[in-house]
Amino acid sequence: MKRVLLLVALLWGAAASARDVVSQVRERLVDVPLLRGDFEQKKTVSGFKKPLVSRGVFLLSREQGVLWDTKAPFASTLTLTRKSLSAEQGTGAAAYHLDASKEPGLAAVNEVMFALLSGDVKALSRRFKVEGELVGAAGWKLTLTPTDTGLQRVFRSIHLEGDQYVRRVQLEEARGDSSVILFDKLSQTPPPSDAEAGRLAK
Repeated sequence: MKRVLLLVALLWGAAASARDVVSQVRERLVDVPLLRGDFEQKKTVSGFKKPLVSRGVFLLSREQGVLWDTKAPFASTLTLTRKSLSAEQGTGAAAYHLDASKEPGLAAVNEVMFALLSGDVKALSRRFKVEGELVGAAGWKLTLTPTDTGLQRVFRSIHLEGDQYVRRVQLEEARGDSSVILFDKLSQTPPPSDAEAGRLAK
């Protein structure tokens, strides 16, 4: 009986410790209704020696959506809202458009992407087991393991690092590919331009 009680105490202590870390990370993150900046993404694909590197700019509007504009090596745009996902090549030709009402899994993926970019730990905790640690006076690291069956088919794990903002995201995909995304020149201004607002309103 004593062993059982000791095990329960240890498990409870571990769970409480995990909750404490998550709460402390949330305290270090800035609540951002809008965030924009630069990104560099390195994607490692199984069977290829060198990672695929792309760079560009992004805009996150928590109420409206995410604009992900790749500048190099090829121009392309990705528009993500609560209701849809659209992509275009640099020529302006639509690559694809997905409607969340017709794609049941899209809403979940969209929610995760919003949460990852904004550092919404509370939202991430609904679909992932969250573990982490504090780094120095302002930094933190989190490891997310999906508990959602649909997301388990996409990700093995996600690793986040940051301070007042998310600075690094590492995606480990279920099929073996991985991506590392670094964010720089982050700012909460200026507000969306007319062109950006038009894309988010579609």
